Amino acid sequence: MLTIVTLGIYSAWATVRTNRYFYANTYLDNQSFRYLADPITILKGRIIAVVAFILYSVALNLLPVVGLALAVALFFAIPFFVIRSIAFKNRMTSYRNVQFRFNGAYGEAFMVLLVWPLLGMLTLGILYPLALLKANEFVVRNCAYGTTSFNFEAKTWDYGKVFLLFIGILAATAVLAFVAGTVFEIAAVIVAALGYVLALGYLTVELINIYYNATSLGSHRLSANLDTVGYLKVFVSNAVLTVLTLGLYLPFAQVRMSNYRANHTTFLASGSLDDFTAAEQQRVSALGDELGDVFDFDLGAF
Repeated sequence: MLTIVTLGIYSAWATVRTNRYFYANTYLDNQSFRYLADPITILKGRIIAVVAFILYSVALNLLPVVGLALAVALFFAIPFFVIRSIAFKNRMTSYRNVQFRFNGAYGEAFMVLLVWPLLGMLTLGILYPLALLKANEFVVRNCAYGTTSFNFEAKTWDYGKVFLLFIGILAATAVLAFVAGTVFEIAAVIVAALGYVLALGYLTVELINIYYNATSLGSHRLSANLDTVGYLKVFVSNAVLTVLTLGLYLPFAQVRMSNYRANHTTFLASGSLDDFTAAEQQRVSALGDELGDVFDFDLGAF
């Protein structure tokens, strides 16, 4: 409501308040996380991003050549903005007074954002599992908690077998929908909808599990055991209740899904968590984060 009344200006404060609420209610070993961003910093970056987007739109319509040049420049700037976005979000996240970091390089970001996805499309999806592996490796291995870096140990086949089963579910759904359609036309629609939701739920759950089960921090490891049925119970009921209440149920839906994911994610500690030390202070601008939102591109972990 405040964001609407202030024509979007309050959105920076809304973002900070929302993140602080969820971070403060997410606990690990009886200690909650903290979100440290300043709304003014985010607002400054957001204003610059919006002005840049307006100038780009005007140039694209009035000066096509200039607009095209800016579009090309923006294409190659995407990896830079994504790096700054992740770096800002990590730096603003704290646990036990130790902040997270991100040190991704432009060249690697260019590959995982633009080159690998393109290769995935050119090979009709055959290389997409590898592209997803490269993207997750890029995010996790360039993240650090204080001075300790994360590691990622998933294999291409981990993603490949998930996508194969996902395709199998879709294929089986198509066959069943066709058969059901020969009896009742409405039955085909129902079967197709149920099959699509099941396939999407399975894909989401398995990718989340792979992501966390392959992630480690020093001698410590993460583990996730989300299951398709449990996830879909929360997801479908959230969607139905949000629609029936014209959106009023959305806050409850967000809390329920956050609870489900947190309760199925475990940090397997190997020693004391007090051994981590904070990395040296470094300045990370909010500009990359806001440009990512305005131009509608970003790369994030699950």
